[in-house]
Amino acid sequence: MATISTSLQHKLLIAALLLCSTAVFPSESMADNPIVQTIYTADPAPMVHDGTLYLYTTHDEDDASTFYEMDEWRVYSSTDMVNWTDRGSPLKYKDFSWAKTDAWAGQVIHRNGKFYFYIPTSSRTLNRMVIGVAVSDSPVGPFEDALGRPLITANCGDIDPTVLIDDDGQAYLYWGNPNLCYVKLNEDMISYQGDVVRVPMTAESFGQRTGNTERPTLYEEGPWLYKRNGMYYLAYPAGGIPEYIAYSTSSSPTGPWTYRGVIMPTEGGSSTNHPGIIDFKDKSYFFYHNAALPGGDGYHRSVAVEQFTYNADGTIPTITMTEAGPPGAGTLDPYVMTEAETIAWGSGVETEACGEGGMNVTSIEDGDYIKVKGVDFGSGAESFDARVASATRGGSIELRLDSTTGTLVGTCMVQGTGGPQTWVTKSCAVDGATGIHDLYLKFTGGDGPLFNFNWWKFTPLGASEPTGGGGGPNMGEGGATGSGGSGGGESVSSAAATGSGTGGAGAAPPDGAGEDEGGCGCRVRSGTSSPAGVLAALTALGAIVARRRSRKAGRSGAAAN
Repeated sequence: MATISTSLQHKLLIAALLLCSTAVFPSESMADNPIVQTIYTADPAPMVHDGTLYLYTTHDEDDASTFYEMDEWRVYSSTDMVNWTDRGSPLKYKDFSWAKTDAWAGQVIHRNGKFYFYIPTSSRTLNRMVIGVAVSDSPVGPFEDALGRPLITANCGDIDPTVLIDDDGQAYLYWGNPNLCYVKLNEDMISYQGDVVRVPMTAESFGQRTGNTERPTLYEEGPWLYKRNGMYYLAYPAGGIPEYIAYSTSSSPTGPWTYRGVIMPTEGGSSTNHPGIIDFKDKSYFFYHNAALPGGDGYHRSVAVEQFTYNADGTIPTITMTEAGPPGAGTLDPYVMTEAETIAWGSGVETEACGEGGMNVTSIEDGDYIKVKGVDFGSGAESFDARVASATRGGSIELRLDSTTGTLVGTCMVQGTGGPQTWVTKSCAVDGATGIHDLYLKFTGGDGPLFNFNWWKFTPLGASEPTGGGGGPNMGEGGATGSGGSGGGESVSSAAATGSGTGGAGAAPPDGAGEDEGGCGCRVRSGTSSPAGVLAALTALGAIVARRRSRKAGRSGAAAN
């Protein structure tokens, strides 16, 4: 093979990264499901804490091809079940020093002021999947390894843990594929009492499967354990590949279990599924994943949610996948600072770690947009503030009601700020925003990346005094706090990008040691300084770009919301 010069290597890699940065998700559609469009997510695990629903997911990397590539867990939050705020990655498999690879389906639970994250990953020493536990003071992390070693090494198919704290304070951890096992956790939540119990796999408990001696019942994996009105429910993927969701019930957290039937039939284009069931604001919700986003398949899945009502006898009705998703459980107040990564549906945008803390929206190009659902403007707004940064000449944010071509109530102009993490607060006048509407933040400008977007805030009519320029957000359990500038001024701050750049402006070529991750989530792996490594990286990045472009093309002709 011909030798490639170092300078050419860098040029090729920079070109590949630039291609990656222009890849976007699909354009406008009628859907609000799947609920995350910026990346592929799977294995939903909801938790309610202090009036907010936190949703923990896995992350299917774009460059997966013949098997799962999952390096981190993600967390999103919502107070209305339609607008979801990206809280980033609270935990990666690399945060466990003993882990070899894999960040598979886990669950978080709160106890005694701490949050415990039970996760499956592969052990370096055992060379198979085990279950670890991480702990945090906040539901959005960061989480840290609580033990410095695995919690479960039972060789019971140690994946997909689910956890329940019963009314008497006893906690239970279930998991397993093809078996189903459990332990009783101690109050410290990082140790357990007694032996690992293998649940008897009978047809009465989990339905009968014929012709498979390894899996005599319909149970497959991914259990989800919860209690409602004195009844214990165990939902799980079932029936083989492709999976559907079934469930069993019991009057005891340790069984015996009784098979109840199918919750969600096989559908959605993914070979797997994974349930998460929870009540929030007096409504019941069923989380799952499918392959509904363009480019989706069995290794590129996306989390979705449906609202449902239990039957009078406590059984669960059949639930089918929809594009619409559930109705909103409340409205959004536009007069408090809202993170730009709070999204009901986004087209063309991605998210990344923000130099001011938390996350920001990136990869913004002409025609991209963010929909925020159920925004209550009340008697009216007079101005709009946006925290933005741009390494290019910028663009504009059109404020439209109810669709990307709906009533234009304001246009916020964004100029270059000198860097992708050099933040300013820009303002514009607003006219005609009253009542409850879906807000569309539509981005316009020239070719290529326009700007990054951190947060936004409206000012109501008749506000007495402008609040002045604001700094970055304070990311806490209940969301962002703080205020932005208004009245036409701007506040500037410069912060180094956290592990990523925007488009071609912030991405630096890798040096061949470790990984360099761009804001688009693409990666160039170690060893790319060699000619073979460069060509391999280009091939891999080309596949990613093709996949991402297919996502946009797949929805480019969709009808407007």
